[in-house]
Amino acid sequence: MSTLKEQLRTDLTAAMKARDELVRTTLRSALTAIGNAEVSGDAAKELSDSEVRSVLTKETKRRAESAEAFAGAGRTEQAERERAEGEVLARYLPTQLSDDEVDALAADAVAQVAAETGETPGMKQMGQVMKKANAAAAGQAEGGRVAAAVKKALSS
Repeated sequence: MSTLKEQLRTDLTAAMKARDELVRTTLRSALTAIGNAEVSGDAAKELSDSEVRSVLTKETKRRAESAEAFAGAGRTEQAERERAEGEVLARYLPTQLSDDEVDALAADAVAQVAAETGETPGMKQMGQVMKKANAAAAGQAEGGRVAAAVKKALSS
């Protein structure tokens, strides 16, 4: 079974052969970010698929923020480029959960904490609920969306 990093390298080679400049530069940048993550810290290590996904998520988010900044500055061409690069990286990430699915996930996490503690959790237990909700989301929802859904579930 091939790893996500190997898949990125294979796709980079294919993009080079196809002379697809957008995909080539995007994947090179992503592989560089992965390489930097591998050598950061005390000792170099090979990243697992979930750690590679985490790096790709950060890179996708960074591109979305850059696109927003470029668009705000009236630089539409650069904004479009950043969005296109974000779409290339998004192909390697799990599909994002819908708002309804995130709300249901938050409600389940609240129910789990209620079952464990024997009382209805409030805002003081938000950390416990967030821990369960983020584990259930497993990278399929942005942390801010999960936090908003948990707050909504705890306040209702």
